[in-house]
This record gives sequence, C-alpha cells and structure tokens, in this order.
Amino acid sequence: MKISQLLKSASYILFSVLAGLAQAAAIYPIDKAAILAGSKFDIKIEFNSVVNQDEVVLELNGAPLNKIIPNKSDFIANENGKGSSILIRDVQLAKAGNYQIVARSPQERLQVNWDVYSSGPRRVKNVILFIGDGMTIANRTTARVLSKGMQEGKYQGRLAFDDMPSTAMIGTSGSDSLITDSANSMSAYTTGHKTAVNAMGVYVSRASDNFSHPKVETITELIKRNTKMSVGIVSDAELEDATPGAMVSHTRRRADKQYIADQLLASGAEVILGGGSAYFYPQSTKSSKRKDDKNLLESFKSQGYQIAFTKQELIAESDNKNTKKLFGVFHPDNMDGSLDRLYLKKNTVEEYPNQPDLTEMTQSALNVLSRNPNGFFLMVEAALIDKFNHPLDWERAAFDTIMLSNAVQIAKEFAKTHPDTLIIVTPDHTHSGSISGVVHDDKPGPLREKVGIYADAGFPNYPKADTQGYPNRIDVSKRIAFFYGSYPDHYETMHPKLDGTFMPAIKGEDGKYVANPKYIQQQEDAIHVGGNLPSHQESGVHAADDAVLNASGPGSEKFKGFMDNTEVFKVMVESLGLGSK
Repeated sequence: MKISQLLKSASYILFSVLAGLAQAAAIYPIDKAAILAGSKFDIKIEFNSVVNQDEVVLELNGAPLNKIIPNKSDFIANENGKGSSILIRDVQLAKAGNYQIVARSPQERLQVNWDVYSSGPRRVKNVILFIGDGMTIANRTTARVLSKGMQEGKYQGRLAFDDMPSTAMIGTSGSDSLITDSANSMSAYTTGHKTAVNAMGVYVSRASDNFSHPKVETITELIKRNTKMSVGIVSDAELEDATPGAMVSHTRRRADKQYIADQLLASGAEVILGGGSAYFYPQSTKSSKRKDDKNLLESFKSQGYQIAFTKQELIAESDNKNTKKLFGVFHPDNMDGSLDRLYLKKNTVEEYPNQPDLTEMTQSALNVLSRNPNGFFLMVEAALIDKFNHPLDWERAAFDTIMLSNAVQIAKEFAKTHPDTLIIVTPDHTHSGSISGVVHDDKPGPLREKVGIYADAGFPNYPKADTQGYPNRIDVSKRIAFFYGSYPDHYETMHPKLDGTFMPAIKGEDGKYVANPKYIQQQEDAIHVGGNLPSHQESGVHAADDAVLNASGPGSEKFKGFMDNTEVFKVMVESLGLGSK
C-alpha cells in the first residue's frame, strides 16, 4: 500500500474513533428538548474524558449555571470508565424562554438548547387519555367492519372515536431508534421528553444502574405536586406493563416490574385498575413474582383504598358514593381479551371467569374520580390490541378495538354532562397489518386462491353485531383477509384461531424460531410463510407508521396535522394549566 493510502487510512480510522467519542459525550435533557416551565427534571453532563472538576465550566445563557440553578451537583470522576459526569437532580426553570447550556473542559465543549414553555391558565377540568396500544389503521377498519357492517360499500355506523372533531398524525420514534416500544412512546406522552427503547421517565445515559439515569417528571407527579386533582390508571394488561408503568416510573428497563408496582402505590393515584396481581403479593404467596415480603395489597388497604378482585366487586365498590380511592386487580398476568371472555372462553377465562371488561373499568374509574370537585386525569389503556397484533392474531385485536370504542363511548357520555372534559384517543405506536381482500371458502383450489381481491373480494359475511358491537361468529365462510408486514416463520391458515391466541412460531433445536407445526397439523392446506424478521424473533414487531389520534372537548383543536408524540403531553399540560405562568 502506498504511503498516501496508509495516511488516508490512518486518518479515516482516527476520524472514526473521534467521531465515536464525540457521540458518547452528552448533555441531558437533549438538544431541542421542550420542557414545561416549573416541571422537575435532572441535568446530566457526560464528558468523554476524565476531567478535573475545578476545570469544568457550566453556563446557562452565558451566566454561571450555579448562579441560576442552586441545586447541589454530584461529580462522578470516572463513570463506568467512560469519562467524568456531573448530575444535578430536581431542576426547575420557572420562566419560559430559550435556554442554552454550555459545558466546557480543557478538552471538550458541549452545548444544547432547550425550549421552556409555560402553560397559561387552566382550560379544562378533566382529561381522559385512551391508549389503543399498538392500534394501527387496519385494526380500526376491521373493528368497524365487524361491529357496524357494510351495505354497498358504506359502513352502517362508526366507532366512537371515528367522529371526534380533531385528528392528528403522531410520530412515534424514540431518541435512539426509528422503531419505538410502549415504554418510551408512552413516556413521551406522560413527560413530554423523548427517551430510548425500554426506558420510561428517564433519559438514557451511560449510568449502569437502571434507576440512576437523569429523570423527568411525569404528568402524574406534576398533578400530585401542583394540584388537588385525582389521577386514574386503567389497563387490561399487567399494571406493571410499560404503558401504565410510564404514568409513575423512572427506569431504564421496563422489566423492573416489582419497582413499578411499588411506584403505583407511591404515586397516590386514586384509581388503579388492571391485571398483574403477582407483583402486589409477598414472595411467600404462591402466585407472587416479587422477590421480597412486601404485601402491597395490605398497603393499599391501609392507605384507604377499597379493593376489588372481580367485576362484581369492582361495580359494587365504584357505585358506593363513599368510595374515593379504588384499587382493583383481576388477573395475575395480562387480562383476557373480549373475544375469549365473551364468546370463545379460551386462554385463561375458565380460570378467571369474573374479569371486568374495559368498559366496566372505565365506568368505575369515572364514578370514583368524578367525586373530586377539583377534576381528574384518567389514562385508560386497551393493551391487548398490541398483545394480539404481536402474534398476528388480528381477530382478537379487532374485538379489543371494538371494546376500546365502547369504552370511549362511555367517556363521551360522561362529557355530555361534563363538557369541560378533554378526551384523547391514540395509539402509542403502530403495527404493520393491512386488509388485502376477502377469503372465500367456496373458491376452488389451494388456500391462496381463495383470497378474493379487488372486484373479486366482495364483502365478508359476518353476522350482524350484537348491542355491544360484536358479531357472535368469526369462523364464517367469507372472512377478512388480513396480513401483517412483519412476521416470523409461520403457517398462514386464513382462519380464526378458535382454540386460543395464535402462536405463530416456536423455538427450534438450534434456538431459532420456526413455524409452529400445530397449525399445519390442524389444517393441511396451511401455507408455510418464511419469516422476514431475524430468526430469534418469535412474533411480529412494531411499525414506524404514524399513529392516528382523535380528540374532542376543550383544547382538542390543538391536535391537527402531523405532531410529535411529545406534543401530546404539551397539549394536555397546557389544557390543565400545569406549567408556571
């Protein structure tokens, strides 16, 4: 190799190393962060090199940072062998405006700019945030087909959120990836800050401990610190799952479920309803997943909560006008979906026959929360839409989208007599499904030839839905042809899975996931589909497609066009007047 080529190669290597180092240095909150005035957050500065604390200069808008922010700072001489760090906890900036943070050492200069915004006066008394977890456009469409029916191409009704006056497209990407998960996407809604996959309520720094990353205040904490409002958290997943967890938690790993359970208790939220009972019992209890002897059920009782374990107890407690705090937990894990609970009686329904519907949890939450004259913030998650999209089980996802619509209708009825209520319905992220045609069982030939497309599709022949919007049969002769864009190896049957949630792939002898042979054994003409995901992936994954948000009530007019997910937080806190004036 020529000398010039060697020099060029060496220069490239040196540049690459320096570029890698430059990417490691950081200030949190990140550049262009939007911060609510008066909210609490941590500042963290990470240098690439080990520096002398006396040589570090920190400036805020050109002035020494400690003159404006008197909070104690912690200096970490060499954090995990990656360089020096400075951490300042519980910072508040009361005045709106543009802020520039500069951190200098003899070797480095770091800079970020923040937009600190105030909220203005309170405009609404109540906010109800519905999360259709993982709900994509095709989930809405299938739910509308099944629940409303069609005649000559026209739907014979609409879902409860279809006719809300405000609509926006929501970008869901996180700070580290185009593709998000429920932890950081929900965290954007609850804090107004971006974070990374699996994280909630923190910026992901180089800290090795899950709980040492720089924190940002959640909307639950803001409300509890600044107002006399009530807070409600409802989900048909484990209450320790990412979406309800992001209402109260600060951790790098959403898997810290015991900690999240503790935070639910510590949050002071007046209504907490969902699954995940295994993390509320001490480890000595048979079904417990805790690693200590805390009995959170007893702690909730001692703090004045009424306790419900069945839908009958839930309704009775919420109807009691003396109930001001309600804790209900109805399953040790995720609750069962509406298709199984109401019709098929599969999965764990026989073991847990008295689980409430999302509508019953929503109504119960409203009953209790509305007893507070100061108003409330309620988050309701239809979590199982996502739980069924992952294993490519679109029928179950459609039924739970119908259930979400029914829950939203309850909120709309509430808003008729409480017009100072903002209702928001949105996914946290999306999946890749879409409708391609109609499967006709009477078409001749192999399974793929039974898919009618374009004019040959016609319409499905699901029976007319009942009063709740559900057809009582899904194994009809003309069915929606629904296909996902991301999938592991699996057998496509084009039939509903009547014996339990679809399990498309199982782990093979080499540790890689292969198509589950159960379905070719059940249906000889099932089509083997080679996966388009990495072989270690057992189910479908999230998509970067925009989420569709619908809203009604005061403040809903701010939802329009394309918006970042952090702006949903901004609209909510502005509507509630939670920022410094």
